[in-house]
Amino acid sequence: MDKNTKTPSHLDSLMHVVKSQQFSREMLEELFLIADYMPIVEAMRGCKRLQDKIIAVFFYEESTRTRLSFQAAIKLLGGQILSTSNAKFSSVAKGENLVDTVRTLNNYCDAIIMRHKVEGSAEIAARICDEDSSAIHGYKHFINAGDGPGQHVTQALLDCYSIRKELGRIDGIKIAMVGDLLHGRTVRSLSYMLTKFKDVQIFFVSPDELKMKDDVIQYLTEQQVPFISCACLEDVISNVDVLYMTRIQQERFTDPDLYELMKDSYVLDSRLMKLFSPKGIVLHPLPRVDEIKEEVDIDPRAAYFRQEKNGLFIRMALLLAVFDKHRGLLSAIRNGKNNH
Repeated sequence: MDKNTKTPSHLDSLMHVVKSQQFSREMLEELFLIADYMPIVEAMRGCKRLQDKIIAVFFYEESTRTRLSFQAAIKLLGGQILSTSNAKFSSVAKGENLVDTVRTLNNYCDAIIMRHKVEGSAEIAARICDEDSSAIHGYKHFINAGDGPGQHVTQALLDCYSIRKELGRIDGIKIAMVGDLLHGRTVRSLSYMLTKFKDVQIFFVSPDELKMKDDVIQYLTEQQVPFISCACLEDVISNVDVLYMTRIQQERFTDPDLYELMKDSYVLDSRLMKLFSPKGIVLHPLPRVDEIKEEVDIDPRAAYFRQEKNGLFIRMALLLAVFDKHRGLLSAIRNGKNNH
């Protein structure tokens, strides 16, 4: 159950969590196995696997689900939390730069979970953590909780995990990503991660002004993942297994008139749900604004609150993997499956 238990693991190389592309399919499958076990840990009111770890949760942008689920995950695993709900209450407000902030946090903790406003900040922070690691003070880990419009890797992890739990598979799914694909980091990370699975088809549904960026399109093309871009949700809704709705991100618009024009582009209601597959699921990274009517919440295909709960379990699994505390647990899970 500790680091000396040499259970082979594809997660051995997981020092930082920066972008979806760093994960292999084998890593994802192991992580999902560990996450499957986490409801048991929660029911037992936690464990002590991270009792010797101090983890900083440092957010430059607002968050409810990501921040609180990470904090709950740390507590349930026995870790200690250093937290600020908003970096404006730190020395960042005095003009401190990212590098100095990361170096300061590394003086007090074993890992940093950070959300930043600037795309690419996660890679900088991970590099500084590498530089600050030593044999004396131990390895400093970094987890990207969102870097501006760049990526939101842990959301993609819980999205894929939710699809697997709800549909029993990820291979062969057809998924429609709907809404603000230009500013949304969740759809970017999810698109990258879905390339790890077989025969996935992606439908990008957005106004032309909010279409998916070219870097994701190029990556999907290189990975030979079929995709279609269109503006009309009704044209694709009956052909997909997963509806991934997103809000129009007002805070990232520089033109308020354009936001007003775009904000109600897609609204999922009971009428549209009648066109959707009876075996499909609706996901949303949350928070929602008006893009899913509350009347949809009672539909059993509405999986977004179950998806939200899965965020706790996948982040618990991720923390165990990053700190190399997963080996004995993974071995026990595998042995249990082999005994049935």
